Amino acid sequence: MRKDLVIFELNDSHGYLEPHQEYFWTGKGEEYKITGGFAGIASVINDARKNNPGKVALFDGGDTIHGTFPAVKSKGELFLPVLNEIKFDAMTAHWEFAYTPEGFKNFTRKLQYPMLAVNCYYKDTNELVFEPYRLMEVNNIRIGVIGIAATIVDKSMPEHFSTGVYFTLGNEELPHYIDKLRNDEKAGLIIVLSHLGFPQDVKLAQKVNGIDILLSAHTHNRLYKPVIINNAIIIQSGSHGSFLGKLELEIESSRIKDFSHELIAIDEKIVPDAHIESIINEALSPFRKELSETSGYTETSLNRNMILESTMDNFLLQSVIDYTGAEIAFSNGWRYGAPVPKGKVTVNDLWNIIPVNPPVMLTKITGREILEMMEENLESTFASDPWKQMGGYVKRVNGLNIYIKIENPAGQRVQEIFARGKRLLPERVYTAAYLTQQGVPKKYGTDRQEAGISAIDALKLYLGKHKALRSDLCGSVAAV
Repeated sequence: MRKDLVIFELNDSHGYLEPHQEYFWTGKGEEYKITGGFAGIASVINDARKNNPGKVALFDGGDTIHGTFPAVKSKGELFLPVLNEIKFDAMTAHWEFAYTPEGFKNFTRKLQYPMLAVNCYYKDTNELVFEPYRLMEVNNIRIGVIGIAATIVDKSMPEHFSTGVYFTLGNEELPHYIDKLRNDEKAGLIIVLSHLGFPQDVKLAQKVNGIDILLSAHTHNRLYKPVIINNAIIIQSGSHGSFLGKLELEIESSRIKDFSHELIAIDEKIVPDAHIESIINEALSPFRKELSETSGYTETSLNRNMILESTMDNFLLQSVIDYTGAEIAFSNGWRYGAPVPKGKVTVNDLWNIIPVNPPVMLTKITGREILEMMEENLESTFASDPWKQMGGYVKRVNGLNIYIKIENPAGQRVQEIFARGKRLLPERVYTAAYLTQQGVPKKYGTDRQEAGISAIDALKLYLGKHKALRSDLCGSVAAV
């Protein structure tokens, strides 16, 4: 196959500038390996550019500058020299809006490549916040790149993520821009750079004609083989910067004649780029001493790679309940967070678990509200219509045992709920602790108040009480 164009995708790196532990599935169970790091990513890209001069394009699917302590502390600023040096061609976004839309807009002005979104609008003018597309030429191939940001930013994320802006799904706008790029701009190849999520992108490709390549993000799928829907080649490339997706294309008469794909693990076989490594070392040096301190030890490998329940979030909620004495605890079903294998737990590991370090909150909530809240969350996770899926993984709980039928329709998934071993009573008021409004949305519960401790401090205290932590899976949410 002739290589006329080489496309790389990075998605959902979540603030992980350096190599870190990553979770892998094997025939014998879970396995942890050191992967990732932007110096390794740069090395792969540089080699490709050297071996394929003038033929390489690189795209960032978003969730890049948030998710670790240094990223959040600097509001993503320490990423700027790294990202600009690697020379991406375009990006779209999701967690970047944690720094407020205006803060993120200011950040993008310092990038040397565009942030694209056809579906992010100012509330007061209905005008686009970012450019909808980029027209570029690589190896004499005219390419139209269209961006779609995460639609959930103003629907399930904290309110400050969407101050002054709103988001659509992007499906109604997309045909217009495809037509404009094909007919007015004479683009031969249409690439959609999307942060909707893999299920959503599959439906998008089914409904919208004219997409050649769909670079998917958000749901952390490791696609070792592309999915072809309505002639669109769809790839997604893991998370935490542990992988790069690579597409090699043979182009004939402005159309894809043939292609090959590889999901590249950024592992120890890749020699890091020395220049990028030095930039990263300088950026992270102020944080190293504090973050490398040991907080405790764990006998349970902590990870967030399961959709119903995770050992990492069990540890988080055990800590919250231990401090507050609450009967039940809730947190969001976050997908990001590098795992912590059995052994030492550092301060950096704790910040990777919950980098926003919110205050621990308390509320009074009835059994009926708990049932309604869980049914709502299960629908946002497992909706049969992908465009109605708005969450991450299932809401994390402690103090409850919930038995569900995933395949049931909305509002009918929960079969049984037990609180502290006893059947949940609809009229009874329970004391619940929670983290962020995603843990317990505002419409549920009463008498909200701060518990007087942050999430990180609760984790530290709990670790200090245990010579070696145990936070095994306990069936808090089980599919039956």
